[in-house]
Amino acid sequence: MNVLRKAAFVLGCAFLITGCALNSASPVQSKIVTGCMTCRVSIALPPSAVVKDRLVDVSRADSPATVIGEQVIKTAGRQVPLAFEIAYDPKRIEERFTYSVQVRIEDENGRLRFISDRHYPVLTSGAGRYVDLLLIAAAAPAPW
Repeated sequence: MNVLRKAAFVLGCAFLITGCALNSASPVQSKIVTGCMTCRVSIALPPSAVVKDRLVDVSRADSPATVIGEQVIKTAGRQVPLAFEIAYDPKRIEERFTYSVQVRIEDENGRLRFISDRHYPVLTSGAGRYVDLLLIAAAAPAPW
């Protein structure tokens, strides 16, 4: 019986050590796309605005973009220009695919205020890991 306890203890320790090694390796293996966003017009953001930026795979025509990484920033009264950092797993990047950064700024009620309206390439085909984005104001909703 004592031998079984020792074997179970050793096996448990091995699983614990392996799990810790895997968890600690994950952040080191991630990479980051960085950039700065600004707006075409100088309209102040609401104090509780939320920025949602995403790194997406836009390789497949007529298909929704696949999200590779994303970041949510609560502006807490800060205004543009705003810097961002999107962490991603480099194992998900294929050199032959096309990647882009998309940004949207929403108010506290989730209404779209600003958006990136064009392709901002990153990572492949000569594009780097830094991008400057110019956002446009979202159209006001039509009255009822």
